[in-house]
Amino acid sequence: MGRKVTLATCSLNQWALDFEGNLERILKSIEIAKAHGAKYRLGPELEICGYGCADHFYESDTLLHSFQVLRKLLESAVTQDIICDVGMPIMHHNVRYNCRVLFLNRKILLIRPKMVMANHGNYRELRWFSPWNQLRNVEEYFLPRMIQEVTGQVTVPFGDCVLSTKDTCIGTEICEELWNPRSPHIQMGLEGVEIFTNSSASHHELRKADQRVNLIKSATTKSGGIYLYANQRGCDGDRVYYDGCAMVVINGDIVAQGAQFSLNDVEVITATLDLEDVRSYRGEVCQPNMEREPKPCHRVKVDFSFSSGDDIFLPTHQPITWHFHTPEEEISLGPACWLWDYLRRSGQAGFLLPLSGGVDSSSTACIVHSMCTLLCQAVKDGNGQVLEDVRRVVGDDSYHPQHPGELCARIFTTCYMASENSSEDTCSRARELANQIGSTHMNINIDMAVKGILGIFSVVTGRWPQFRANGGSHRENLALQNVQARVRMVLAYLFAQLSLWARGKPGGLLVLGSANVDESLTGYFTKYDCSSADINPIGGISKEDLKSFLLYCVEQFQLPALRSILSAPPTAELEPLTDGQVSQTDEADMGMTYTELSVIGRLRKISKCGPFSMFCKLIHMWKDALSPTEVAQKVKHFFRMYSMNRHKMTTVTPSYHAESYSPDDNRFDLRPFLYNTRWTWQFRCIDQVAIGEGVAKANASDANDDQTLAIGYGRSRVALGRSNSFELQQSTRLQGS
Repeated sequence: MGRKVTLATCSLNQWALDFEGNLERILKSIEIAKAHGAKYRLGPELEICGYGCADHFYESDTLLHSFQVLRKLLESAVTQDIICDVGMPIMHHNVRYNCRVLFLNRKILLIRPKMVMANHGNYRELRWFSPWNQLRNVEEYFLPRMIQEVTGQVTVPFGDCVLSTKDTCIGTEICEELWNPRSPHIQMGLEGVEIFTNSSASHHELRKADQRVNLIKSATTKSGGIYLYANQRGCDGDRVYYDGCAMVVINGDIVAQGAQFSLNDVEVITATLDLEDVRSYRGEVCQPNMEREPKPCHRVKVDFSFSSGDDIFLPTHQPITWHFHTPEEEISLGPACWLWDYLRRSGQAGFLLPLSGGVDSSSTACIVHSMCTLLCQAVKDGNGQVLEDVRRVVGDDSYHPQHPGELCARIFTTCYMASENSSEDTCSRARELANQIGSTHMNINIDMAVKGILGIFSVVTGRWPQFRANGGSHRENLALQNVQARVRMVLAYLFAQLSLWARGKPGGLLVLGSANVDESLTGYFTKYDCSSADINPIGGISKEDLKSFLLYCVEQFQLPALRSILSAPPTAELEPLTDGQVSQTDEADMGMTYTELSVIGRLRKISKCGPFSMFCKLIHMWKDALSPTEVAQKVKHFFRMYSMNRHKMTTVTPSYHAESYSPDDNRFDLRPFLYNTRWTWQFRCIDQVAIGEGVAKANASDANDDQTLAIGYGRSRVALGRSNSFELQQSTRLQGS
């Protein structure tokens, strides 16, 4: 009957500038698609060069090598007799575009440039590319000589056009265009385009998958049609993790679903569908609106059919229900896959983690254990690439992982760094968890190193600082805490570089950080302490989500040691113990709970709230627990901490991106790091509402009086006297707290 079509889409673990590897993965996906009878293969955005090339897009080399790969694809026997849709950067009239290139049998059919750029949050596409804003306009593109030699073509269509075969019509969307209120699929559908494709580089974020799925389902629920979605997979050399989820949808129903988290470098999803189902759906639902535009889509015709003449016995795919992961599963799987990508491509032999026995470092340890679980399962399932990579990482060509704990022992080293201020409880909790996950564990006492550093200071100055509990000042107390924290950083890197050498094994280890997103937001860590690591898998995850994740791990991985870790109050253990018990807690130092901080963080970053607008929202959100005056105190306290410690964001360890309120200054949160920490105008507006204008005036008259601000800062409180903001910031930079 000639109406059934088999189509393929995929998720590829591409890597920025890895042209050789990217080519191999593209060819493999085309080969798999053809083996399943597909006549069309869709790949992810910018798959030839990798999406994360960033400023390498400025380089002519990136464009040159992309065309060299395209030539290899055109010449390959694998790409014959199937329409291939690949992504790469192209310069047209000296303007750089993010493009799709569709080709068949050594002929380029069309080049479709992206029309809507992603330029918010993690994305900076307008920095490197221009949008094609000439709606319905198509120009001639002169091919480079190296491509002309293969295709015999001098020019090809370039612009906003669709592909018309003998039996159907295909229209292209590229990632962000789907999220735009004027998505191209709307008008294309009204003009009779039956198959829509979307090539994406869409990153994982907790609780985001349903937005993507609902958008794609709704795209064809409204006007019918078939929708193919392809996505990048893996870390691509950056903070984000692209989470796959390739899918095929028809008339609002999902008929094929790829994995969201997987260690497979190449995953191909195929579906056989009946075009008459699209036509029948539109005939009933959309007929009154199906009309031609004054300037219709430019159709590029190709002498090719997706369907065959006799397909009556060819079965079609039926609707399925999408499986969504819980946030706890997402934390277990996403950062684990990201860590594995980073490890296998870094050339290192494993990870080292300072394990304190608290929620944060234990969460990082559990993610590594989850990674080892995924690796063992992938090897068991016959994934040859994973086995090859594992053997290379451990330095043993005959190694075959059997159990996550046994693999952990080979690639994961944990260490508890004790001082005279450490409690036996945290030491035993760290040891017990390490035993249960199987890591190689060490106990390291840092007192000798701390006293050595303080001894140098004493020789030079003739002074020996004391903790506040022993009569010392706030400044002494802070300095003594920071020495401990920074010594741990130095020792972590020393053991990462030499611990395998000491055991007679080759290679070094990547140091893992374990500061959560809430601590980064307030700067509640010591600058250049153990927060300074190579990578941080939990740096974009809130404390509350980490607690839920550990509860999940108790049952999922059978780790009962986590129960005592969850029940213990979070503490840095940098101040002297009181009767052998911890006297310092994180939430007391910060002046607010982690739950409150998570709410404030989202208001600051996602809702774009300054001090006054945040106060106005919180007096309603927290009205049952706090008075307006108490809310005002918390808001002002947060903004003082935030602005004082903002400079720390320039040194935050590259972290797995999981929350859109990440404060990472290097990539995600482009705000100043030098502030007037008094926020005089903003705080006065808050006071006028919270405690009346008269009190606000009194506060203003007292602003020049000496005042002491107890600030949770550098995992401690520090008293700050009268100081203008520049002096204050200079002080914090020098202390680096």
